[in-house]
Amino acid sequence: MIEPYVDQLVALADPARALEMRSYHKADRFYLGLSNAQINDLSAAWRAELDAPARVALSDALWQTNVYEARLAAAKLLTQARIRPDDTPAWTLISSWTPSFDSWAIADHACMAGQKRLVADPTRIDEVENWVGSDHIWTRRAALVSTLPWTKQNHPKADELIIRDRVLGWAATLVPDRNWFIQKAIGWWLRELSKHDAERTKAFIAQYGDQMKPFAAKEAMRLLNKD
Repeated sequence: MIEPYVDQLVALADPARALEMRSYHKADRFYLGLSNAQINDLSAAWRAELDAPARVALSDALWQTNVYEARLAAAKLLTQARIRPDDTPAWTLISSWTPSFDSWAIADHACMAGQKRLVADPTRIDEVENWVGSDHIWTRRAALVSTLPWTKQNHPKADELIIRDRVLGWAATLVPDRNWFIQKAIGWWLRELSKHDAERTKAFIAQYGDQMKPFAAKEAMRLLNKD
């Protein structure tokens, strides 16, 4: 089943660009050298021709190849607001990927797919909360990146505010984590929140800003400091 799809990826390979990408991402896997636009086009075509169970099966197979572009395509196949039926298989697959995250690019693409499934069923946040205490930095980071949609409401409903405050609690728990990517994720979450909820952002920084790495606190307040 997977071979025709891998063949389409391989047909677009750019060996010179692949070498540059391997050096940049610093993760030990095979790179084909495709652009995001090329992967977008292929994954969009595959989504159009496959039903939901087939998309989940193909995403699983592509991820297991450990080829960079195949993993991005796997995530893009499941990055959509509605998957019918939207029961557990797509979310279960996406969440199963987190322990194998080892670079920001793959993690972010997978988290974008995860965001859609969390918005579709916010009760899945209960599972994400378990990621905050993981020994794996990319799983901890995914707890924040996957919940970015809850930064975006100007007039959040009561249940959306509950989740927003819940994730801010996770961010507070992660403040002592000195890993650059964790600090960056905290700053990113707060910066996005500042566009829609400046008061909560300011309150968080007032309480925890001096405990964050300076670049992360600066990132959190970057848009507010323009005022």
